[in-house]
Amino acid sequence: MVNINQIKGWTRAEMAQNVARDIPDGSYVNLGIGLPELVADFVPKGRELIYQTENGLLGMGPVPEEGQGDRELVNAGKKYVTAIPGAAYFHHADSFTMIRGGHIDVCVLGTMQVSEKGDIANWSTGAENAVPAVGGAMDLVAGVKRIFVITQHTTKHGHPKIVEECTFPLTGKGVVERIYTNLATIEVRNEGLFVCEMAPDITFDELQEFTGPKLNQ
Repeated sequence: MVNINQIKGWTRAEMAQNVARDIPDGSYVNLGIGLPELVADFVPKGRELIYQTENGLLGMGPVPEEGQGDRELVNAGKKYVTAIPGAAYFHHADSFTMIRGGHIDVCVLGTMQVSEKGDIANWSTGAENAVPAVGGAMDLVAGVKRIFVITQHTTKHGHPKIVEECTFPLTGKGVVERIYTNLATIEVRNEGLFVCEMAPDITFDELQEFTGPKLNQ
């Protein structure tokens, strides 16, 4: 049995780059808090991706250089961002009208668990002392056309985050289309989970070992 810590896999930046590569040209994209925020740093050459943040900015650019942040220009996670030429600012309510009205093409979310059926649990472990932090996630999974998940393949204890059934409270059912991890890119289909790409230093058998449900090649 291989120890998960012995496998290097993709870096966080490489994971974010994998996501950005698969977003169609001209898409309006919402990025969740945490790891998904890194996707804004990568726009494939020759493409235009318009990043939206639910606190009221359309046209979010990369993270600014150290010491160059503007406290009036932050994303929903209160982290410094930049704005691209032509960016627009608007009220929080208008931002959610975009989301709920189906005007955002792709949303990239982090997660605690994702099931083989595309269910996502990313706001609470359900523990009595857990602090609820659903934010806009339920609106996003209900209103955005395509949902991508970016996450480490396992927990820090080595338990799979990709599971047969989510045991944490659900954010949405059957909404996830693709899963991007440090070990693989996986597509969720009606027939099951299909591996699109694997990190260079892992075999299919090793990948299966760190995944709850059966994987298909």
